[in-house]
Amino acid sequence: MISFGAMTRIYLYRGACDMRKSFDGLCGIIRSELEMDPLSGSLFVFVNGNRKMVKLLYWDQDGLALWYKRLEEGKFIVPDRSGCIDRRDLTLLLEGIVPKRIEKRYVGAHSSGKKSEKKVHNVNIST
Repeated sequence: MISFGAMTRIYLYRGACDMRKSFDGLCGIIRSELEMDPLSGSLFVFVNGNRKMVKLLYWDQDGLALWYKRLEEGKFIVPDRSGCIDRRDLTLLLEGIVPKRIEKRYVGAHSSGKKSEKKVHNVNIST
C-alpha cells in the first residue's frame, strides 16, 4: 500500500478515465477538469468506466508517483460523491469493502434510577 501524510487531501475524479493515460494525461485531467495543481501534494484517484481499474497519482516531494490496480473479478465500489474524499473512503474503495447501514441496539441507563429502556439508533457506517 502507498504511504502518505495524514493531512494529504484525496480527490476522486468521477468521470470514466481512460486507463491508457499516464502521468501527463492524468495531470491534464487534473488541471483542466478538476482545475487543480497536480503538484500540490494531493492524491488524485481515477477509475475507468467499467470500474475494474484504478489509478492514484500523487506528488512524492521529488516527482510524480503513479499507483495502479486492476481487478481480475468484480468491480471497485466508488463513493457516491466526487471531489474530496477521506482516507476511509479510499481504503474502502481499494479493499472492496461495501459500507452497509446497520442498526445498533443497546440498553441505556438513566441517571434518575428509573428502569432502563431499550433505545434503537440507526448508524450509517459510510462516511
